Amino acid sequence: MENLNAPRAVDVPRLRGLYVITDSQLTPSQHLIECVALALRGGAALVQYRDKSMDAARRAREARELAVLCRAHRVPLIINDDAALAASAGADGVHLGRDDGDIAQARRVLGENAIIGASCYNALESALRAQEQGADYVAFGAFFPSATKPRAVRADADILKQAKQKLRIPIAAIGGITPVRGADLIAAGADMLAVAHGVFGQSDIMVAARQYAQLFTR
Repeated sequence: MENLNAPRAVDVPRLRGLYVITDSQLTPSQHLIECVALALRGGAALVQYRDKSMDAARRAREARELAVLCRAHRVPLIINDDAALAASAGADGVHLGRDDGDIAQARRVLGENAIIGASCYNALESALRAQEQGADYVAFGAFFPSATKPRAVRADADILKQAKQKLRIPIAAIGGITPVRGADLIAAGADMLAVAHGVFGQSDIMVAARQYAQLFTR
């Protein structure tokens, strides 16, 4: 059985690189582990399990399987929106959206060593508040039209530059990010590029992941 009290995969200040996000349309249940394994082999530095379905048993099983896979690769597994699922699966943390609960409550559920991320869309004030409340990283976006969230709030690269000057915690950029676009966002201040379709919607997942991962070694 997985040791839920084992040290997390990386130190929070070092969160950097490709942050892949699963999607039930792109990573269906029967291919989920295979797809994520390919992304990890391509260089993914973080994995987020995102599944909005009501099938609690399947979500619990998949989260546990992903936790084992990610732990073997020494890559953090983050669960979207559900701190209780993160705790029961042995994941490294949770990512909270605007309406997904309180950072302090998630910390109580997951413990001091958990990685807690917060979506801040296009609001620097929200990011500063999340940092004060104990978030370990924040995410801004969508920076470009997103196939995963076509109605997402839009942000521009200036917010990354401003955030880099004012925040002490890592910053993720999300939303329609291609490798070409990603290079500009990293230059503007993004520590992580959060990607779903750009990796899992491609014919060769491992190669697609590598294209993003290599942006962080230049």
